[in-house]
Amino acid sequence: MPTEFAAMIAIDWADQKHAWAMQTATSKVETGAIDHTPEAIDVWAAELRMRFGGQSIAVALEQSRGSLVFMLTKYDHLVIFPVHPTTLVNYRKSFRPSRAKDDPSDARLLLDILMLHRDKLRRFNPDTPETRTLQFLVEERRKFVHEKTRYSNRLTAHLKMYFPQVLDWFDEIGSNIAAEFLERWPSLEKLQRARPSTIERFFIDHNSRDPDRIKERLEQIRKAVPATTDLAVATSSSTAVLGWAALLKQVLVAITAYDQQIDDLAQAHPDYALVKSFPGAGPAMAPRLIAAMGSQRERYQSAAEIQRYSGIAPVVASSGKLRWVHWRWACPKFLRQTFHEWALHSIAYSDWAREYYEQQRAKGKRRNTAIRALAFKWIRILFRCWKDGTSYDEAAYQRCLAARRPDQQPITPTVELQWKNVAGFSKISLAGA
Repeated sequence: MPTEFAAMIAIDWADQKHAWAMQTATSKVETGAIDHTPEAIDVWAAELRMRFGGQSIAVALEQSRGSLVFMLTKYDHLVIFPVHPTTLVNYRKSFRPSRAKDDPSDARLLLDILMLHRDKLRRFNPDTPETRTLQFLVEERRKFVHEKTRYSNRLTAHLKMYFPQVLDWFDEIGSNIAAEFLERWPSLEKLQRARPSTIERFFIDHNSRDPDRIKERLEQIRKAVPATTDLAVATSSSTAVLGWAALLKQVLVAITAYDQQIDDLAQAHPDYALVKSFPGAGPAMAPRLIAAMGSQRERYQSAAEIQRYSGIAPVVASSGKLRWVHWRWACPKFLRQTFHEWALHSIAYSDWAREYYEQQRAKGKRRNTAIRALAFKWIRILFRCWKDGTSYDEAAYQRCLAARRPDQQPITPTVELQWKNVAGFSKISLAGA
């Protein structure tokens, strides 16, 4: 028993009741269960404090984020050690090839991992409240963006069946103007009964004031022909469009609220100026990069740790004479997506990034592989600036590159970049990709 802890406890998480196992220096393994309620956990933690005189107690859990973790972090005498669920699964298979399991036995196995391999576990050390709030907000905002895309796809599918002309009248069907247009005129029949002045006023009120564009739309509305005369299709689809348009508007309102709160938190963060100095770190990417790196400089000792943890670095497996490299499956998907999208955006603002991407493509690398390779390099640069607390200087980095390869002629980039509307947001896309 390590002297720094009065007891070692492992908890197997469940929805309503948690099984636990405890080992002390003077007793055998004790087991029990605790209800998943704040009151029950508070009583359980208070009993442990009284029993061990407020000494530190190590607690192993299968999660690093969740309701149970958040409940236990408010007790200063409990030191949490998260255990990856895959670690427990493989540990269980080592002793139970039959794969038989139950909650009490899993708690005992977690206790074994905590006692025998604690040197391989990392103590749970939450970041600052401001940084963690930003992390939660940017992740939840992304989920709303996914919902926006899903609702837009539903609208598109229904409109193609009975009212496809709307898809040509708006650049993005997932926009607020398109949703309100469909709420007001969910069918071509209702739209053609409206006065042209009413339709024109609608577009002007929604900041679509180009007179040529309005005139073109009015002419197309006048000449439009119904896609189908099937009353069943038209009625059911128009009803669905009304419902999805209303939901889409609510999602857009939520995204706007998230954007405002994220922007306020990001600008007040001490690392905001540092992150904003990087190419491609705009209003959406800068908060995500702050959330990705966090505020704890001691958390990562090298850029390689971030590259592996985020999933940007591939997995190298070897056995005997065989060696192969494959995609990293176990990683935070949102974190990998953040670095991947940032690398793509940086191509438009950084000459060396565009040149490096072109080099990778010239070697026959696929588009996403080349972007991940660029993200791999960007993480090294970001880590060093983040660790030293210095802003990025494109000219200084270019001079370092030139000093390291004086005889190499720079490649003239031939990549064509263009802006596309994706899910209502302007994103950089590589032409022909």
